[in-house]
Amino acid sequence: MEPVQSKAAQGRVADAPNRHWVYRVLPRAIWPYAQLARWDRPIGWQLLLWPCWWSAALAASAYPRPGDPLLSLLPAPLYLVLFLIGAIAMRGAGCTYNDIVDQDIDSQVERTRSRPLPSGQTTRRRAWLFLVLQALVGLAVLLQFNGFAILLGVCSLGIVAVYPFMKRISNWPQLFLGLAFSWGALMGWAVEFGDLDGPAIMLYIGSILWVIGYDTIYAHQDKEDDAIVGVRSTARLFGDNTKTWLAGLYGGTLICFAIAFASAQAPVVALAGLIAAGAHMARQIAVLDIDDPDQCLRLFRSNNQVGWLIFLGLIGGALWVALKPLV
Repeated sequence: MEPVQSKAAQGRVADAPNRHWVYRVLPRAIWPYAQLARWDRPIGWQLLLWPCWWSAALAASAYPRPGDPLLSLLPAPLYLVLFLIGAIAMRGAGCTYNDIVDQDIDSQVERTRSRPLPSGQTTRRRAWLFLVLQALVGLAVLLQFNGFAILLGVCSLGIVAVYPFMKRISNWPQLFLGLAFSWGALMGWAVEFGDLDGPAIMLYIGSILWVIGYDTIYAHQDKEDDAIVGVRSTARLFGDNTKTWLAGLYGGTLICFAIAFASAQAPVVALAGLIAAGAHMARQIAVLDIDDPDQCLRLFRSNNQVGWLIFLGLIGGALWVALKPLV
């Protein structure tokens, strides 16, 4: 078990799992950069990836016609791989940027003071260089798409740039995170069609609500330290009414997704994924204890399962269209 990192000794960051491959495989000299990119905490890139994959799957199976071959109804494997690489690179770049901006705040919060910048394990100059390297990987991925999708992807950078400052001036930093983290809901559709339509917009809005919900749960881990240092969040804003807010946010998510599916004429079987995701969200709300940081982290991470359920529902819908004539 690696010790928690501090100015006195190198180790893992406080919220990284024990015995993670980053600490077992990578040389110690690489650890600070893996920590900046959150390679030891993959849930971030997973949650960033899901709107991309949902959008790609919805676009591929949109407006199906009898006799469409199965492969035409499934998202292209190359696009899924590109979105995966892009999500890892851009999530890493965004987290590196966030750590640079928030270094002073992170040094005052118990959970974050072990990060590589406040713990002195790397320098701001090296962090900036690493950020640029990750951004170049993201750019290389973006350039594989059509011109409209490239322009759309570039437009997301403005939201990413302002997000770290929102916790200082707004009670709704989770909204701005949602605007950034849900951008993939537009990208998958844009890559397929070269434009944006109603289904992509509704998928984007629903994803924003989902992000606000799960990041509110996440933010409850730090609410006491946040209050001391003056950091704002929906966790502090909602307080004891968090469950009611989550019911509205998650309910709005499911409604927007259902409208997106219906507008795209997605096969009705795809709704099975939404129903299963809704049951998972309801369980999160039912069991949530906002004063249990460990449970909040577990529930936050469980949203990766929500991503899988919705994606597999869309894939199942595509399979149903292709195989139905054979039944």
